[in-house]
Amino acid sequence: MTDGTKTEHQAVETTAHEERIITETGVDARIAGIIEPVLESIGFRLVRVRLSGLNGLTLQIMTERFDGTMTVEDCELVSRTMSPVLDVEDPIDRHYHLEVSSPGIDRPLVRKSDFNTWSGHVVKVDTSAVLSGRKKFRGRIAAVTDDSVTIESDQASYGDEPVIEVPFELISDARLILTDDLIRDALRRDKDLREGRIPEEGAVSPDDAESAEREQTKQD
Repeated sequence: MTDGTKTEHQAVETTAHEERIITETGVDARIAGIIEPVLESIGFRLVRVRLSGLNGLTLQIMTERFDGTMTVEDCELVSRTMSPVLDVEDPIDRHYHLEVSSPGIDRPLVRKSDFNTWSGHVVKVDTSAVLSGRKKFRGRIAAVTDDSVTIESDQASYGDEPVIEVPFELISDARLILTDDLIRDALRRDKDLREGRIPEEGAVSPDDAESAEREQTKQD
């Protein structure tokens, strides 16, 4: 029997299976298809795959735990797990260097929940088609719906709309811009997550519960 409240396991499972709205193409997409289910099986979710010619040939796997944390030990675990999988599947026909990393503070935003999590912070967004006369946008995340994100420009040029609603289906790339506010909030969030102070989705904090109780008393 359930009471309509998500358990911690259910909340994590929901987060784990949230599809990315920004995905790879070509060889990167093939690699992503190989490693994503393996990552989920060991408690991680894929952020991005990128094969680049830097330092010879480097395969970068950017990943994180379902709660958004990532440690050096986690990177080592993912690397040890992925190496034999990639050796068997052999999606790259040349020698390459495997690099596993966390998303970092100025992270890519690849899921709708990423935009919700970092609402209020400055983001740079590229679109696949022209929107209001341009394809590049920068500003604070002002609102997020199921279909779009609203961006308030922090450095609008003459003639540009100061507020733009960008459909998720048009976003080809999105990344947070490093600011003092972002650094402060990212460090605080990471600490809270590690100490279990951020409630799971659907959970009610003691402060919220007390506020709701006071509101109900007023209505009665």
